[in-house]
Amino acid sequence: MGIKHLYQLIKENCPTDAIKEGEIKNQFGRKVAIDASMSIYSFLIAVRSDGQQLMSETGETTSHLMGMFYRTLRMVDNGIKPLFVFDGAPPKLKSGELAKRFQRKSEALEQQEEAKETGTAEEVEKFSRRTVRVTREHNAECQKLLKLMGIPYIIAPTEAEAQCAALARAGKVYAAASEDMDTLTFNSPVLLRHLTFSEQRKEPIQEIFLDKVLEGLEMELEQFIDLCILLGCDYVDPIKGIGPSTALKLIRDYKNLEGVVKFMESSSKYTIPSDWPYADARLLFLEPDVRAADDPECDFKWEAPDVESLVKYLVEDKGFNEDRVRSGAARLQKNLKAQQQSRMESFFKPKEKTEEEKANLKRKAEEQLATKKKQQKQAAKDKKEAKAKPRGTG
Repeated sequence: MGIKHLYQLIKENCPTDAIKEGEIKNQFGRKVAIDASMSIYSFLIAVRSDGQQLMSETGETTSHLMGMFYRTLRMVDNGIKPLFVFDGAPPKLKSGELAKRFQRKSEALEQQEEAKETGTAEEVEKFSRRTVRVTREHNAECQKLLKLMGIPYIIAPTEAEAQCAALARAGKVYAAASEDMDTLTFNSPVLLRHLTFSEQRKEPIQEIFLDKVLEGLEMELEQFIDLCILLGCDYVDPIKGIGPSTALKLIRDYKNLEGVVKFMESSSKYTIPSDWPYADARLLFLEPDVRAADDPECDFKWEAPDVESLVKYLVEDKGFNEDRVRSGAARLQKNLKAQQQSRMESFFKPKEKTEEEKANLKRKAEEQLATKKKQQKQAAKDKKEAKAKPRGTG
């Protein structure tokens, strides 16, 4: 699920350089750790034909393999070196959220069957998408595909986003890539979104910088984590009546969740769930179970594809088009050689900014934010005035 409304909050309260949007080619030469389970889930939903998941002649689902093969090719074509990270066992604190998801999927399955009898094609497809879940078999098949493509992957002890964040923090990769905003809550310095989307969607790649987010929200990391828990995360139930603006104000006013809880207990406006282990949730974000960056399993490398085994697996076993698979394998081989080049920035050590330069940058960011808020306020005022004007009789 990620963190509810976090992107909206960042967009509205942080300087414009907290989120950078650009083309995929701007990521040339970068190593990126990708949340594999989130990607596979999106492939199962998006890679479809006539509203149905793609199937082989034997009736096996192949949407996840199609998405993994072609979207990975797109990244490699653009000079990106992907590393896929798969979920391990979920933390115990997440069991409640997983149970709710299972319940929602079960209900959606019943609604889908009902829609087949009485509803429209659109309703059937809507409920069908809600029943999608990533299975162990999906993961195993994608891992086999990646190995044949020469693309490295690792399995995290628990949450894939946390492992991606740890690798980015250690400098093993440039960024963590996921659609889940909680990747930032796990302290990833850079979050990339939309990286595994199809080219047809024409969605720009979003680059979100944690240091700029913290600066814009005027928070330390622990306060930011508390804000994310209050907004709504996978580990604890949300508190009714707490929207993004209220959550931000409460953390700013009371500094942390201990202060917020104390305030809520003295107020009749909010009801805290009887079991609300926010301190445990905070610890899961601050100290997640991850492999250290120097763990032998994190010593990953990119290799040449095993072309004939790839053809056998995708063409003979899964019914893919042979010409397209061989063409894709040739692109992998070509790009592996081309990626001996590095981004220009890797040749130069970044120069440490002086205190004066840091102060100037901070001042500029504050000015940008003030201008942005002023524009938003003026736009709201103009809209209000326009509504208040009597319409002409024509």
